[in-house]
Amino acid sequence: MVVKKDGRRENFDRKKLRAGLVKACEKRPVAPAQLDAIVDEIETLLHDTEEREMATNDIGARVMDHLRELDKVAYVRFASVYRKFEDVDEFLRELKNLLGRADVKATQ
Repeated sequence: MVVKKDGRRENFDRKKLRAGLVKACEKRPVAPAQLDAIVDEIETLLHDTEEREMATNDIGARVMDHLRELDKVAYVRFASVYRKFEDVDEFLRELKNLLGRADVKATQ
């Protein structure tokens, strides 16, 4: 089961997760197999955890971790919907955070 932000519970929907990934990766150089691998990993995690429920926040965070490594534009698209940025400042903070991480990796 997945626990929504408003407290509702629903069954994990693989198709719904994949649709969100497809939307975030639209017109980006990301192969469908890469998206399937992310969905597979999230689904496996849900099945393997001892808890019977997982919050959508936890699922979204894991998806964002994958997208951050896979495609920065897709990451920002997903984050903007997932985190529901309220204004441009929030969006800019996220971009700066993302760019800061890229700078750190480049120097390693």
